Amino acid sequence: SYARLSLAYPDRGGTVKFINKGFGRGIFSGGINNLLWISYIIMLSLYASAFGSYAPNLYEVTGDQSLDFHLYASAIIILATTINYYSVKIVSEIESYAVIIKLLILLAFVAVGIYGLSGNPDVSQLAISHWEKPLQILTGGMVIFVAYEGFELIANAAPDIENSEKNIPRAYFYSVIFVIFLYIIIAIVTVGSLPFSKILNARDYVLAEAAKPMLGQIGFTVITIAALISTFSAINASLYGGSRVSYEIAEDDELPHELSGKMWNQPVGLLITAVATLLLTNTLNLESISTAGSVGFLLIFSIVNFVAYKKADETGSNKLLTLSGTLLCAIAMIVLIIQQYARNKTGILIALSIIVICFVAEWIYKKADKNLSKP
Repeated sequence: SYARLSLAYPDRGGTVKFINKGFGRGIFSGGINNLLWISYIIMLSLYASAFGSYAPNLYEVTGDQSLDFHLYASAIIILATTINYYSVKIVSEIESYAVIIKLLILLAFVAVGIYGLSGNPDVSQLAISHWEKPLQILTGGMVIFVAYEGFELIANAAPDIENSEKNIPRAYFYSVIFVIFLYIIIAIVTVGSLPFSKILNARDYVLAEAAKPMLGQIGFTVITIAALISTFSAINASLYGGSRVSYEIAEDDELPHELSGKMWNQPVGLLITAVATLLLTNTLNLESISTAGSVGFLLIFSIVNFVAYKKADETGSNKLLTLSGTLLCAIAMIVLIIQQYARNKTGILIALSIIVICFVAEWIYKKADKNLSKP
């Protein structure tokens, strides 16, 4: 759906423009686009939380694990925000180097990890007898579905991509398929390398712990560095993306026009996004953040699939595929909400509250804007 929509409607607004093309500029579109911006903030909080969990394993600042977490998570948000304000070009250069470094480290981890599985007693944990019920596996997958949200940023770059007819579909399919395989192999290596009890105890920095059986403390340190580079680059890119989303929404009159203004040569939304991320990171736990983000993006991707279905004549989309995508994302979201409500009520209530607030805020804004425009 994204590949077809990006070709049919190349625009730096990306998802925001797709939603508006499908439903016009109304309360529904505004509410969904607001949710997209909030979901970016949730994602940023997730990345910052991951950074805060990994960093103290490399160097403890205070000796208090909880305090170190908050210090590191807050510091990385402030650093990335400063870089975004300083130069967008530097953001781009950092991303290029960070992606190459982290991929090389992860691929090395996978290669060594697969080799190390042969003599590891924990490899038996991969047996089907250890698997959960299908519904629980699906729900687990949906909790971390948020890991795929970054690919929608390709849509924002569509106008700048050369030979777009070939390269836009390639960008989506090659990157998504590669990452699916990478995630699965890393999961296999992790589960086959550590006992479940260790995975649970080190759940916030489990990848580094999984490197220990093969590579010892050096492996733990190298993977920790890779995780820090990875989360930092994700924060860097998502801050830029989030500020652009708020700018585009304001330009389309779905948020106050003040948000289309600039501060220190960057969209006002950059500072708002950074401050909101700081607040969220320091108040919610990792699971609640992840669940809220996944619910938000499953809803957004369901809507985007529906737009591709609705505009199939203009985009050349396959109606069966796009309708299937719409229904599957919606069903996955509902299953996630039902299953998680029993064990992570806070995360689900936060997710549903965010969705409601996004639409109520849009309704209030539209009503106020309408009253102000009356003679």
